Amino acid sequence: MRPTALKGSAKHRPGYHAIVLGVGFVVGGFLTQFARMFLPAGAVKEFLTTGVTPSIGALPIDLIIIKFAVGPIALDVSLLSLVGVLAAYLIARSLF
Repeated sequence: MRPTALKGSAKHRPGYHAIVLGVGFVVGGFLTQFARMFLPAGAVKEFLTTGVTPSIGALPIDLIIIKFAVGPIALDVSLLSLVGVLAAYLIARSLF
């Protein structure tokens, strides 16, 4: 039996997927902010830039010697941020 070559995303490590996802959200965030600044007010602007913002409150960390809090952390997901993720995926897939 001949071993089959891995196809598609199966040949990449999880770090690769995390980087592509991160780059996609950053590009999508830029697209969202660009649209919020330059699109005229109307239904299209509202549709493209309205997002869901899940957040986690402040997380206190006590390490006996030092105490600090991380947060709150929020993620603004809009249609344009998902377009950015899709674009990053398609570009990465075509390059690698």
